[in-house]
Amino acid sequence: MKTIRMAGACALAGLLGGWVIALAADGDPAPWKPQAAAAYLDQRTEWWMGWQNAQRDHETFCVSCHTATPYALARPALRRALGEAGPSAIEGKLLDNVAKRVRMWKDVEPFYPDQTRGIPKTSESRGTEAILNALILATRDAGTRTLSDDTRLAFDNLWPLQFKAGELSGAWAWLNFHYEPWEAERSPFYGATLAAIAIGVAPDGYAATPAIQDRVRALREYLRKGSETAHLFNRVNLLWASGVWPELLTREQQQSIVDAVRKSQRDDGGWSVASFADWKRSDGTPLDTRSDGYATGLVAFALQSAGVTRADPQVRRALDWLVAHQDATAGNWYTASLNKQRDPASDASKFMTDAATAYAALALTYTKP
Repeated sequence: MKTIRMAGACALAGLLGGWVIALAADGDPAPWKPQAAAAYLDQRTEWWMGWQNAQRDHETFCVSCHTATPYALARPALRRALGEAGPSAIEGKLLDNVAKRVRMWKDVEPFYPDQTRGIPKTSESRGTEAILNALILATRDAGTRTLSDDTRLAFDNLWPLQFKAGELSGAWAWLNFHYEPWEAERSPFYGATLAAIAIGVAPDGYAATPAIQDRVRALREYLRKGSETAHLFNRVNLLWASGVWPELLTREQQQSIVDAVRKSQRDDGGWSVASFADWKRSDGTPLDTRSDGYATGLVAFALQSAGVTRADPQVRRALDWLVAHQDATAGNWYTASLNKQRDPASDASKFMTDAATAYAALALTYTKP
C-alpha cells in the first residue's frame, strides 16, 4: 500500500465500507472495524440488560463494571467514528435505566442488600452505584456540553456517601466479591478514580462548584496518597483520571505513572493485565500472561488522555497491536478472566472481553477534547 505522510499526525481518520484506516507505526494504513466492535458491544449489553441475574426492583437492572459501564463510555466514541446520528437503542435504554435509578434513589433497593447478601453489601452497593451513575451520565453530558438535572442529582446522591474519616477518607465503599480487577479488596481506589473521572468530564465547570470543594479536595488527597503505592491497574485508571481532571495529580505524580506504564509494555507492543498486580486465580490455574485487549486498550487510552500523543512510538505500537488483534468475525478483543479458568462458551467468560472491546475502541477513536 502507498505510504501516507501527515506532519504531526499518526492517524488518518477515514471510513471505508465499515473499515477505519489508522496510520500504523511503519506508515502503512492499518484497518480495524468499528462497526463490528459496536455490534459486539450492543449485543453484549442487550444480553446483560435482559439477563435474569442483572434484574433489580422497579423494572431496572444492575449496571456492571465489566459490561454496561465500559459500554456507556465507549459507545458514544464509536457513534462518532461511524457517523451515527444519535445513540443506539441499546445505549438509550441503558441511559434511561441509570437516570431512572438516580431519580428513584431513595426508593430503589441497593444492587445487593444486606438482608440477602450480608453486611456490608448495602453500603458497598450504594457507593459503587452512585459513582457509576455519575460517571455514565457525566460522560453523556460531556457530549452535549451541558450538565443535565439528572447528572446533577447523581452527584447529589454521590457526595453524602463519601467517607470523612479512616483510611478510606475521601473515597467510597465499593463492592467486594473477591473478583479482580473491579470488585475486590483494593477496588475502592479504582472506584475513587472513576469518581474523579466523572468530576473531570462533567461539563459547565462542575468540578469548580463552590459547594463541593471540601469533598473534591478530600478525593484528591486520597488519590494522591495512593498514587505511588496502588497496583498498576489502579494507577493506570488514575492516569486516565488525571488527564480529564488536570489538578488531580502533580506533574511528578503523573509522570511517575507514565514511566511505570512504559516499562511494563511487552515486546509485541501490548500490555498484559495479568502483570498489573499480584493476582491469583481462585481455582489455582495459571494466569494468561499474554498481551491482551483490555490492558492494551486501557493503557493506550489512558496515555492519550494524559497528553501522550499518537506520535509517541509506544502509543503507536499499542494501537498497531490493537488493530492486529481485533477478532475479524466477532469484532471484539479477547481477554481472559483473572479469577478462574472459565468455560469459553459461557457468558461470564466474556466479561473481560466486553471491557477490553470498549477500551480498545476508546483508544483507537481517541481525539483530544
